[in-house]
Amino acid sequence: MDQLRALKYFVKVVETGSFTKAARLFSVPPSSLSRRVADLESMLGATLLQRSTRLVKLTEIGAEYYQQVSEVIAQLEDCNETVRRYQEVPIGKLRITSMVGFGERILIPILDEFSALYPKIVLDVHLSDELSAIGRDDVDLAIRGGGVPGERVVAIQLMENEFIPAASPGYLQRMGTPTNACQLSEHKGLYFRTPTGPTPWLCEIDGKWQDVSAPKVAVSNGGSWLLSKAVQGQGIVMLPRWVLKPYLERGELKELHFKPGLTTSTNSEIGIYLLYQKQRYHIPKIKAMVDFLVARIKGVY
Repeated sequence: MDQLRALKYFVKVVETGSFTKAARLFSVPPSSLSRRVADLESMLGATLLQRSTRLVKLTEIGAEYYQQVSEVIAQLEDCNETVRRYQEVPIGKLRITSMVGFGERILIPILDEFSALYPKIVLDVHLSDELSAIGRDDVDLAIRGGGVPGERVVAIQLMENEFIPAASPGYLQRMGTPTNACQLSEHKGLYFRTPTGPTPWLCEIDGKWQDVSAPKVAVSNGGSWLLSKAVQGQGIVMLPRWVLKPYLERGELKELHFKPGLTTSTNSEIGIYLLYQKQRYHIPKIKAMVDFLVARIKGVY
């Protein structure tokens, strides 16, 4: 039995939660992959996975085995990558995942410049607001918004991600300009949905954080749609300052100011972070992109 192959199959089944999905990633029949994992269990004399028609779950010993084996495979892949990068020229596929809004407005527009500098790097960019785990989702670099990640990764803050309230001049003329958070109950709210739910509108009143969200008229992870509705005067929107900046500069939206101010999180370390595994920084293609993004974004926005 090719134990290394069986171990890779086992790890990918756990990460995808499916024999079929794992088999698709390796371009092998599900039955073949399943036999390999069964052979591994037979060799170990232990059941690693509980199988059913709907899902695959780890047994108690399977969970412990997965934790150890996945780390070994990751280290082996890093060693192999180190050997393959015998030349100094950055080369190969570079897999990046980014939040949709950040990707469309900031990341994508500067990638042609990166490709001109490093033509032998093939960029594989995935835009999604869903969270991804570095090292477990075939991702080299991830760009996320929120607090400092708790993962065992390097996290570089590229920029702040302060959410601010804004509305169109027409809306404010029609509905009035709120200056106190308590007045928001009489207004209409346009809410951005994150992977954990719609962003609340919070205000610290008398030393306590309170949800002062206006009644919802629309909720979406599509920032462009929310902005369109805000410009049309359909409600107040809270989005990052870097997203609203061109709309504020053109006068299509006006920033609203409250005392005390509004926020979407009580976490003071909210920002947009570039994430990568520490040991992989020395791989030329990853180092090239990390250094490029830090130089082009950090301190500029």
